[in-house]
Amino acid sequence: MAAIVVLSLTAAGCGLGGSDGGEATAGGCKVDEGNVGSGELTGDVKGDITFQTTNVKKDFGDYFNGVIKAFEKANPDTKIKWIDDPGDATFTQRLVADAQGCTLPDVVNVNVNTAIALTKNGYLLNLDEKAPDAGKPFTDAMWKSTTYADAEGKKVHSVLPWYSGGILQTFNTELMEKAGLDPAKPATTVLGLFADAEKVAKASDGDYYAFLANPQHRIPADWQQMGIEVKSADGKKFTFADDPKTVQWVEAMTSLYKAGGMPRDSLSSTQDPANVYGQGKLVYGPTNPNFLRFIQQNNPTVYEKTGVAPFMLDALGHTVGAPQYVGVASTSKNASTALAFAQFLTNAQNQLEWAKDPNVVIFPSTTESLKDPFFQKVEGTDPFAEARKIVAKDRETATADEIALTPGELNAVVAQIQLAMQGKKSAQDALDEAQSKANELIEQGS
Repeated sequence: MAAIVVLSLTAAGCGLGGSDGGEATAGGCKVDEGNVGSGELTGDVKGDITFQTTNVKKDFGDYFNGVIKAFEKANPDTKIKWIDDPGDATFTQRLVADAQGCTLPDVVNVNVNTAIALTKNGYLLNLDEKAPDAGKPFTDAMWKSTTYADAEGKKVHSVLPWYSGGILQTFNTELMEKAGLDPAKPATTVLGLFADAEKVAKASDGDYYAFLANPQHRIPADWQQMGIEVKSADGKKFTFADDPKTVQWVEAMTSLYKAGGMPRDSLSSTQDPANVYGQGKLVYGPTNPNFLRFIQQNNPTVYEKTGVAPFMLDALGHTVGAPQYVGVASTSKNASTALAFAQFLTNAQNQLEWAKDPNVVIFPSTTESLKDPFFQKVEGTDPFAEARKIVAKDRETATADEIALTPGELNAVVAQIQLAMQGKKSAQDALDEAQSKANELIEQGS
């Protein structure tokens, strides 16, 4: 599946524009005049374009080749060159180099952080200007929330929502009952979950735990659901330390860690929660529905004891997803063709077809796809079948990811919270220091 990446651009010229009537540029790269300004994109759907995905060719080559073939058949004068980046450790650097070197693919699969950076630097087509009806196929909540700031700070639609993994609660019903909890009444708030986890700590005596301790596993999902103001409205500085709810969260994590509700050696560990859950050692499992397939295949006994429920809506009232997106390069010489293909790739039919692939667990962003019987009339009552019903319903109101933390920023925040959980700092002091360090990284463009 597409990798999670972060893009930091330090282009010679930021944003989209020209000077003294000169040619339009994005980060110093020439932009065709038809790709900028007001007015819908015009031009015939013809010519060659490049399309880049990330690490999907091996498992889903037939699907993507089929989409490409169908598009080329419907548009005989087009040719699509498909590039599948391996998504290794240097993926981000290569994409940065492409953007700065004026060779960004015509159609590119990006995540939220990459979309933010490319939009800010003018590398993606402004869909509000060039394709005003682009949002019609998608759920209202997802489309309205999929906006990112351009060079002038104005929020614009620059990408098309694609697929997401979904989010829900998973738990070991047998262990919940041992801890005196009712699997039929899972938590509906984040702090409510911590209260239940405290009961696990008291009852388990170290034989099992609520979940792993590393804060990285819970940020940003918990903060988003609690309605914590993580960043200022303009996105130029972090504000989470100023929100009392964040202090409550850190104090709850600290209390649970001290009570033994988390493995002591998991505070800074990068171990996979799925493996520990599969050993029957955790009450609460990972929140990605794909995890259920993993447990079903590798630990069928634990799978039979697994329950699922909607994710905690908390103060937000809906979930926040982190879908993958498809953008069109503003530097494309065949932008009309690139946009047509991007819309074809993300339309309801193609999204649904991929979601039905038994080798993948993804959920579409289009209203029509989510209404299909594949999601609405799911057969079976096993955990995965129930999860598909829950997440499909959830996707109807889910919004795009509102918190964009680069790995560096997240690491800075996590390091301070770990100190608080160890009793070396108060929650407020740890958050103040975390916010200061994260803001320094914003200023450095890291």
